[in-house]
Amino acid sequence: MTPFTYGRAQNVDDALELGARPGAKYLGGGTNLVDLMRETIERPVALVDVTQLDHEIEERADGSLLIGAATRNTALASHPAVRARYPVLARAITAGASAQIRNMATVGGNMLQRTRCAYFYDDDGGSRCNKRHPGQGCDAAEGINRYHAILGASPSCVATHPSDMCVALAALGAVVHLRNAEGERALPFTDLHRLPGDQPELETHLWPGELITAVELPALAFGARSTYRKVRDRASYAFALVSVAAALELDGDTVKDVRIALGGVAHKPWRAWKAEDALRGQPATAEAFRAAAQAELAQAQPLRHNGFKVELARRTIAAVLAELKEMKA
Repeated sequence: MTPFTYGRAQNVDDALELGARPGAKYLGGGTNLVDLMRETIERPVALVDVTQLDHEIEERADGSLLIGAATRNTALASHPAVRARYPVLARAITAGASAQIRNMATVGGNMLQRTRCAYFYDDDGGSRCNKRHPGQGCDAAEGINRYHAILGASPSCVATHPSDMCVALAALGAVVHLRNAEGERALPFTDLHRLPGDQPELETHLWPGELITAVELPALAFGARSTYRKVRDRASYAFALVSVAAALELDGDTVKDVRIALGGVAHKPWRAWKAEDALRGQPATAEAFRAAAQAELAQAQPLRHNGFKVELARRTIAAVLAELKEMKA
């Protein structure tokens, strides 16, 4: 174990001061970071405990929610406003991990969790991984890649983002609030994570030492007609092969607006912009749902072992939209 210091931040300014040290890491619930430290993949020289920071869920007058980054996942999923206005988020959170982990995990930490690619974790086994050692190569690209990306990947990395919660946040158009030494800024959630390109070790657009302070859910009039479906190898405690978060607004039998995001298919939560554009103004039919899914998946580039994900994603998108069509608003 690499030696490290530990400090508990009492406020944001305190956290930024402690987190400015090169090699420092912010610690929320520790459900991912501590595992990576045990595997010696992460070797922080300092841990800055931010669990004492904002963990409130503020209901705003305009109908939006502002969620403190230290909010536990369980608290967010069980909040009455989330369950009523954004059920897709509540369902995504409860689809992830175990109750014990959800009780510990924080919203900010969930957003920053790293891939569960087996090659990324296999440091002692000699697997090459550009995320772990830049320039080393990616053994997953030609290895056992059943769980890996079909969208947005690169020759440098084919890993997928593991979060369920983040797929829902992408669909809902969430906004991430950040603090750094120069002040505050806000970032659309869909811009928080990077695609791998030739630098897969750079996973987000956060600045060094920058702290996530909150995530904002904009008011969404049709958010109550939303859901999350996770397709996995077993019924619990498994990461998604494919997941779909979606919300649907109808005008009679016509799609007025729609939000769709996919999990388990890319290096980041994948907002299905092409599928959304293909659906708006179209009849809410099974044929239209399948065509929209096809428009999104036309860009897929499956690997040797995960070609099934393309059809699985198509069918899951269409099935979720059909379910939402029948749901009472």
